[in-house]
Amino acid sequence: MTIQRIASKWEKTKAIRLKKSLRPYIPDTRKYAFEHLRDMLEAYGYVFVKPDQGTYGNGVMSVEHWIDELAPGSPPQYKLRYGIESALFPTIEELHAALTARIGPKPYLIQKGIHLLTYRRRKFDIRALVQQTPQRTWETTGFIGRVAAQQKVITNYHGGGNVMLIEDLLGPYMTPKEFAEKYKEMKSVGVQVAAQMARRYPKIKEIGLDIAIDEQHQIWILEVNTLPALFPFKLLHPKEVYKKIRRYAVAYGRLKAKSSK
Repeated sequence: MTIQRIASKWEKTKAIRLKKSLRPYIPDTRKYAFEHLRDMLEAYGYVFVKPDQGTYGNGVMSVEHWIDELAPGSPPQYKLRYGIESALFPTIEELHAALTARIGPKPYLIQKGIHLLTYRRRKFDIRALVQQTPQRTWETTGFIGRVAAQQKVITNYHGGGNVMLIEDLLGPYMTPKEFAEKYKEMKSVGVQVAAQMARRYPKIKEIGLDIAIDEQHQIWILEVNTLPALFPFKLLHPKEVYKKIRRYAVAYGRLKAKSSK
């Protein structure tokens, strides 16, 4: 059974934007161009610049307005961050030149920057796993929290981040009732995104949904991954949860059934 995979972040963003109920969760996202860089920095002061295609957070950069607090009266600049490195630029034109030199011919996107919640001063986001059930409905089967490595732009496990239970990450910010409501909302968003993606791409059977929660506890859809890693869920979840994840993955052809001896 062929499972459909979609590489382009732009195409996936366009697909989910077609569903009205999902639009409030989608940060402003545009194709990279000087005009969009200028306008979005003016509007938001903080943006991400990411490749349209790619995995593991490779090539992701952030840009923000920057004022040196140690030098009062100094002019504002633009701070570009990539990996654990950064550079300052006095003008938007010089920033654009530096970005285009790093980007090269590859298509890139600009996305409104979300100020993530933090764990011990390290940013974190959430990966939701949404799978087609054996009954061909959709179910959000698991969540993992992804904590960025020190000073890193991305939270990705392959970029040095680590995984944690979302209860431990969100617990300091929410009452048990607020957490239960946010958990229910995230599960619902996951199912809506998967169902909408399946309308456009009927052979999709699973998605990994990258979710940000900002300082006002608003949920944001950062990205949709159509080839989500399953092993992190085995690290954190009870055996019963991972057994269901695996059972669903076997049913739609991602994994092979274990042979009985």
